[in-house]
Amino acid sequence: MSGKLENGNNFINKIGIFGGSFDPIHLGHTGLAEDAMKAASLDKVVFIPARLQPFKLDKQLTTGEARVEMIKLAVKGKQGFEISTYELDEEGISYSYLTMRAMQKQYGPDSKLYFITGTDAFLKIDKWKNAEEMLNNYSFIIGTRPGYKQEELLEHIKTIKDTYGTDVVNIENRQIDVSSTEIRNNLEKGISCSGLISPDVERYITDNGLYR
Repeated sequence: MSGKLENGNNFINKIGIFGGSFDPIHLGHTGLAEDAMKAASLDKVVFIPARLQPFKLDKQLTTGEARVEMIKLAVKGKQGFEISTYELDEEGISYSYLTMRAMQKQYGPDSKLYFITGTDAFLKIDKWKNAEEMLNNYSFIIGTRPGYKQEELLEHIKTIKDTYGTDVVNIENRQIDVSSTEIRNNLEKGISCSGLISPDVERYITDNGLYR
C-alpha cells in the first residue's frame, strides 16, 4: 500500500514520529509502530528517544547511547523504521512541539507528519506545552486496546477535531501486556524477559549489565 498522497503535482511522504524513553524498547513499542505504519500507510516511522521527558523529570534514564543501540537492535531488518537522536542531541527538556518542528524542517513541507502515541497520553494532550501548535499543524495516530476508555477517547477525538480540525487516526493495535518499568524490575531480579523484548535487545542488556 502506497504511503504517498497526491497533492496537485507534489507527493507527500507520510511519516510517523514515535517518541519515548525506550528504556528499554520492547515488543509493545515495535508492535505499535508496525500497526501504525500499516493502518495509516506510512512511508516510515522514526523512533526518537527522549533526553528528558517533561512529565518524567524525576526519572533517571539509561544513557542515550545504550537506548539508541537497543532501538537499532529492536528494529533491525524492519523496513521503514529509522532512528533520530534529535532529542538526545538537544539541551534541556524534550518537548514534543519542538521535536515536531525539527522533524518538519528535516523532512520538508511536503511531508505529512503523524505523532504516534497511546490513549492515556492523548487524553492529557491539553496539558502538553504548546498543545495548540501540535494539534493545528500535525496529525495523530492513537494506539488503543479494545474497550479501554473507548467512550472517553472517542469524545476527546471529536472535541479535538471540532476545535482544531486535527487529523486523528485511531487504531486498535496488537496488545502486548508489558511496560518498560516491568521489564526493568524483572531484569533487576534476574528474571528473563523472553517474549517481551527482542532476543537481541535482551542479549545487549545482559552483555552490558544494564538494569542490574
